[in-house]
Amino acid sequence: MAPSRVCLVLLFLTAVQTGHGGGQSCVDKQQVVGVLRQMERFLKGQELRFNEAFRIMKSKMALLHNSVSKLPQADQSAAPSICPPLEDPVNGRKFGSKYLEGHEVHFTCSHGYHLVGTGTRVCQENSSWSGANAICTDVNECSSAPCLNGGTCVDWRAQYRCTCPQNWSGSRCQHQTQTALPEWSVMDDPAFSRRPRCTKVDRAQHCSCDAGFHMSGTSDSSICQDVNECEVFRLDQGGKLCAHACVNVPGSYQCSCPRGYKLLSDSRSCEDVDECLSQQHNCSRGTTCINTGGGFQCVNPECPHSHGNVSYIKTSPFQCERNPCPMESRSCHLAPKTISFHFLPLPSTLQTPATLFRMATAAPPSPPSPGRSGPDSLRFGIVGGNPRGLFVMQRSDRQTGELILVQPIRGPQEVSVEVDMAEYSDRVFQAKHLARVTLLVSPYNF
Repeated sequence: MAPSRVCLVLLFLTAVQTGHGGGQSCVDKQQVVGVLRQMERFLKGQELRFNEAFRIMKSKMALLHNSVSKLPQADQSAAPSICPPLEDPVNGRKFGSKYLEGHEVHFTCSHGYHLVGTGTRVCQENSSWSGANAICTDVNECSSAPCLNGGTCVDWRAQYRCTCPQNWSGSRCQHQTQTALPEWSVMDDPAFSRRPRCTKVDRAQHCSCDAGFHMSGTSDSSICQDVNECEVFRLDQGGKLCAHACVNVPGSYQCSCPRGYKLLSDSRSCEDVDECLSQQHNCSRGTTCINTGGGFQCVNPECPHSHGNVSYIKTSPFQCERNPCPMESRSCHLAPKTISFHFLPLPSTLQTPATLFRMATAAPPSPPSPGRSGPDSLRFGIVGGNPRGLFVMQRSDRQTGELILVQPIRGPQEVSVEVDMAEYSDRVFQAKHLARVTLLVSPYNF
């Protein structure tokens, strides 16, 4: 570029920066380069401010669009659907009293009955229920051929009865009736036999046995045989003499408890020994002792591994919290905000239905706008486990959900289920909280 042109450019740029154009003298090339660099920085600053203003305006336009779309007149056509009420099935039960769109109703049958139809029905957008009607049909108790030794099975009121042939008796025709000796008498152990106490009265001999023994044999050679109280009580079907096991002893009986339980002062009931409370466990540092029926477990639940933009940090032995999400990551915002772990010891065959676990918010949800019922701000559901339909999740009030066991569980076994609570504001998803519940079912029902 010619010196005169360089000077003209310099004068122009200087005029732009200073705001006036007169009285400027020409400078050398190094000064021209410096001015050009200043002008480049000036233009870049202008470009950044323009982009920031454009981003702010775009964000405000999106907020305005959302506000307009949520006006009452724009939402009249989106009123929630209402489905017709559902009745309890005969010989069964229904769980759930909400009939709005998206709500679920669950069905279970009483013992001895089988569910035919759909166990969980959902209120759909067209005001109809998904699935088919739930019907409880009688289970044929004789299908497993429970009667032995030629007995005939009769299905009767959710149970069975056996008609036994001659010389056989018992609930399953398992006992021979032609046996001469009584089933409750101990005959083959000398420790359970004693000589009777005999006296002569008017030249006649009278013999008697101590409590817990009975007379056996002839008048000339009688002997006292122990009465097996455990067997007598079982044959009379008077219930359980002992909570766990009955042990016959000469002239009496004793109750025993399984390992991990202790016998109570009534000498028949059993109580679990809390190894965690009494420091009788061997859990290592970093693990937590959980007492179970007859034992204990050492647990150390771990947070999920990081994937994508989702990662968690452990804030307590039984809770993980999600790390902050990048603004642009939708998958991260949809992931659970908190994950909690719960271990619940249960006896075997717990009476159902039984409420096991509750989820709730710390603060009550905001009330709906005047004149509108509004959608529920909290939604509860089962998101993992439950392959046999053991559980249902239902709302107990506006801010609490309950996990309910609807079928008995026989131990020993572990059963896990995952439930979540999703928070919404004006139908817009806000956050989700996940709870992993593990049932530690004891083999005993005490």
